[in-house]
Amino acid sequence: MTTYIAAYDTEAESCLDGVRRIVEVHEKHEMPATFFIVARLLDEQAGEYRALLADNPLFEIACHTYTHMLVRDHHLCGPAGPADQYPRELLESKKRIEDVFGRAVTGFRTPCGFPDGLKGAPRILELLQQGGYSYSSSLAWGPWWTLPALILESFRYEEQGYPDIWEIPPCGWMENVLKGHNPKEAWPLQLFPHPFPEAMRAAPVQTVAEEVELNRLFIDKACRMGVGHVSLIWHPWSLHRFDPDTSMLDRTFAYVHELGLKTRTFEQHCEVLTSHGCTTTTGESCHSERSEESEAVRKDGDPSASS
Repeated sequence: MTTYIAAYDTEAESCLDGVRRIVEVHEKHEMPATFFIVARLLDEQAGEYRALLADNPLFEIACHTYTHMLVRDHHLCGPAGPADQYPRELLESKKRIEDVFGRAVTGFRTPCGFPDGLKGAPRILELLQQGGYSYSSSLAWGPWWTLPALILESFRYEEQGYPDIWEIPPCGWMENVLKGHNPKEAWPLQLFPHPFPEAMRAAPVQTVAEEVELNRLFIDKACRMGVGHVSLIWHPWSLHRFDPDTSMLDRTFAYVHELGLKTRTFEQHCEVLTSHGCTTTTGESCHSERSEESEAVRKDGDPSASS
């Protein structure tokens, strides 16, 4: 069975109002969530975030770097920051977040995400291992810098020499891009022909109903494919700007429960993956056979993938 994972890239001071409403909806639906937090936000807002998230067993706190500096060159967002800052962005940030929330941080997500996650980024993988991270969730674009990101299985960075680090990819549209909240960026490229044509968009969404329908498409697709998890790419500041009442979350979580999906944080899902002791897995069985649809999309999304 596919597991649903809610997650939020919490990257700007303006995220706080959104997080307040997000917490309310999660508590209403008893829905777990992972908050990937930029550590510098805690310099001014530590008390607020600690009160909202620290003592709630529904929530995982993960790392989204210290300053939201790029740690790899990005085709659309710009060049990577100075390499001598990488330890601060990956290691000092983790310690800062752990000190504020009083719990271990095991997960990391790069700013902006990449089509191949952290493949070809040995220094970043080295620092993740040094810092004691268990997983990354950074494969957040489709092939050739396209959106939406495809629905892919989790995998270990074994071929890169880091078998203890999982990549647990999100999928779908970056909802801030989907809503046109990044006006300096051109409308992103989309694969053609696309393995998931129903999810293609010619322009930003205009209503909550349109966004909910896209969410349902990705959730349904993941379930049909039989992949281990599905997780969409959300940003509290953008969610709050578009939908202050968080009705999209309310309707999406109701649909997840209607389908009877398991719900976890990224950390919990990583623990399930690790407990199976395999290179790739659906999260339920190490030997589950992929559907033809799952196999085709997996190969499109990861040209280096092998069965």
